[in-house]
This record gives sequence, structure tokens and C-alpha cells, in this order.
Amino acid sequence: MKIARWTADGAGIGEGFVIDDRVIPFPDGQTVADILAGGLDAAHAAFGRVKGEPGTALAEVRLLAPVVPGSVRDFVAFEEHVEGVSAGVEGKSFVAPEWYEAPTFYFTNPHTILGPGESVAPPVSERLDFELEVAVVVGNAPRVGESNLTAADAAARIFGYTIMNDWSARDLQAREMKVRLGPAKGKDFGTSLGPWIVTADELEEYLDDDGFLAIRAEVRINGELVGEDLVSNMGWPFPELVAYASRNSRVVPADVLGSGTIGNGGCLGELWGRGSAIPALREGDEVRMTVEGIGELVATVGESVPAPELPPARPRPRARRRM
Repeated sequence: MKIARWTADGAGIGEGFVIDDRVIPFPDGQTVADILAGGLDAAHAAFGRVKGEPGTALAEVRLLAPVVPGSVRDFVAFEEHVEGVSAGVEGKSFVAPEWYEAPTFYFTNPHTILGPGESVAPPVSERLDFELEVAVVVGNAPRVGESNLTAADAAARIFGYTIMNDWSARDLQAREMKVRLGPAKGKDFGTSLGPWIVTADELEEYLDDDGFLAIRAEVRINGELVGEDLVSNMGWPFPELVAYASRNSRVVPADVLGSGTIGNGGCLGELWGRGSAIPALREGDEVRMTVEGIGELVATVGESVPAPELPPARPRPRARRRM
């Protein structure tokens, strides 16, 4: 099953299934949030009720991001990416020993989610980049207070998969990460998701013997292939990412967890770190991401948006009492 959100002719937001070349709303006015909370069983029940309905031609609607996420965790699960991007952003190739100990992630902005075909409006940057990722969408409402999931329990929380483009301003990212924090403004201006959510059962055939999702991912800039990898090259399978996210915490339906950037050219930062002369993204560039079993996510780079200036930190007296 494919789960999507869309709009057409200013008629509001539709939410439902993509079946062949048509979109069909969920029954009884249900939303993506409702279906995620109910899990795959609820999705199959809803699908059975509407699969014969005519719906609307996919070509007549504009797809939106397939989920309104409550949170977005972005992991860094590909060793090859870390090797390359550390050189491109920090000046030397280095994989910290701590990377191998546990899957690391950061939280990015759930309020700047972009849908298929929606242009990104980046900050002023000389090193604008993309990041090709596969993301899991959490479903199946957990019990109240449930945390510290096992990998097996976490696997049952994976409702489906979508493509994720973590847009990145590498010059801003490099500056703020020198402060031992971030990334922040180098990342939070836009994350693209789509074109839809493919339910987990649709991709079971691609799971290898170790539980890794062996699907092929590619990215092209203006039609030229610049990166390709198997998603199964990540250091941890998706259920372990979800389990780690739940440690002393919670994951809930509509949470999105990105795999991190694929290796072998999943972003320009990695390629720059390996000596590539491919230029940074510029206004008008098209980034096309294709993932086997899921689909394509396409976006163009829009005009950059200058931000108001802020002064640097001012020297302070470090007084402990008011004068």
C-alpha cells in the first residue's frame, strides 16, 4: 500500500491511498495520523473498504509531504558517508570510535517539511547540498509510557518507508559545529519527504538475512547520476535505529527517523571530501532521488533568502552581583 496526502484545485487536503494511477481517500474521513496510530492492520482494513472506488487521477493532484511529523530524528548510519563528509566539512576524514558504539542522531525541524516537487528556499550559502536518505515512519500506537523498545518490538512500530532529502548548507554547518553543537541553521531550513509512504509489508522481500533493507538508492543533479548505494550498507538495520531512539524516551506514531545519508555520493559533502570538483547546488538545480520499491522524490533549488544580521557576542564583565 502507498499512503499519501495531496491537494487539488484549492479543494483542501486529501489523505488516502495511491492505487495504480489514482488517489483514493481513506474511508470515514480518516487521516494519515489516524491510520498511523492504528498501524498496518487499520491500513489494510481501510484499503479493503475503498480499493474499488474510482478516486481521482494522480496527474490531477499535487502531492504533499505524506506525513505531518511530530518529530524528525536524523541518524548518521553509513560509515562511508562519515568518512567522506568529515573531510568535506571538517577538513579531514575521520570516523570517531564512538560512531561504532551506537547509532547517533540529531533532531531536525518538523515545521519546515517540504513535499514532492516543492522548491527549497535555502539560506545564503556557498556550499548548498542535498542528502539522500530513506526514512521510516512510526505507526502502531504504543502503550502509554512505553520506552526502551527491543529491536523486535521496534520492528513492529515501523509502519512504512519514504524518501528523505536533508537539505544542508555546509558552510553554516561547519561553523556552528565548531562550537561542539549542531547542526542547526545549516540544516533546519528544509527537509523534503515523499512521494508517499510505502507500507513495511511491501518491502519485506528486500530484507536480507541480517534484517537490512537491500534496496538501491540513486541521486541525480540535473539528470546526471552523482550517487548510488544499497541501503543495506548502513551500520544498523532500521528496527535498531527505532529501538535506540526509544531508549529512556518514546517514539510515537508520525515520528520520522532518517537513515542518514547513503554512501558513495549520497551528498556533495562526501564527494568534496573525496576530491570531487562537482559545484555546490545553485538556484534552478534539480535534485532527483530514486529509491527502489519506494519511488522518486524530486525538488528544485529556489532563490536563497538572506536573513537579518545579528551582532556577534559582546564581551561581558562576568559580574556576580548587580551594581
